[in-house]
Amino acid sequence: MKIELAENYGFCFGVKRAIKIAEENVNASTYGALIHNSKEIERLEKDFKVGLTDNHKSFKAGEKAIVRTHGIPKNELQELRDTKVEVVDATCPYVTKPQQICQEMSEEGYDIIIFGDEAHPEIKGVKSYATYGARVVTSTKDIEDLKLKDKIALVAQTTRKVEDYMEIANYLIPRYKEVRVFNTICNATFENQEAVKKISTKADVMIIIGGKNSSNTKQLFSISRDNCHNSYHIEDEKDLNIEWFRDKSFCGVSAGASTPDWIIQNVVNFIEDNVNK
Repeated sequence: MKIELAENYGFCFGVKRAIKIAEENVNASTYGALIHNSKEIERLEKDFKVGLTDNHKSFKAGEKAIVRTHGIPKNELQELRDTKVEVVDATCPYVTKPQQICQEMSEEGYDIIIFGDEAHPEIKGVKSYATYGARVVTSTKDIEDLKLKDKIALVAQTTRKVEDYMEIANYLIPRYKEVRVFNTICNATFENQEAVKKISTKADVMIIIGGKNSSNTKQLFSISRDNCHNSYHIEDEKDLNIEWFRDKSFCGVSAGASTPDWIIQNVVNFIEDNVNK
């Protein structure tokens, strides 16, 4: 069986940057999971003594708090600084951008619409920067009953599908006097999605590697499944089932932006060792 990796996959710029920051701050703790990959979080804790806490109030003056790649709410960041906690900001620059846009556009009198998952930490943070509030939507249906101003600013979660974002934009533009659409979907997300689309049209089995709570991995899996019915979302090689590969000739592999190379290699090695005998 042929095994082929997508043209683009795995660690993005923001995740590489955050991992480097964490490795340089031994014995510090991250506020929330640094990235959505439990295996890599375990490695950082084991090799670099980087802890994890879900409560920003647990940090004391003088301690280091590493801000997760997804960012944190504006008020919590201020509370950390007011408590004299040493903030080490690992927020991805692609996430910082929509935070800034939300604040600036809100203060200029625009209604803010955010396309994304309201429960996701990235969106909780981005929303908090809209000085006069923001609405989070997942589809055009969520907009139908909203009472909005004539001036709207639209941003997207960095890991969303471009096509889905355009549906929201195309709904708003003819209905409101001014709609400012900001492309806040990161390049790595777009490139990984395009690569998955390309390889999944050729493969008869697809393996998508990434954390179960990783938004961008879920998007890759969704795209893959649209083109290849036999698509599977796994966290590591332990989730693989040999039966998936029976009578298959082409296995495509991709991975989310929080998936380290060592996990991807372990998956490929397992398939080669147990399927290609």
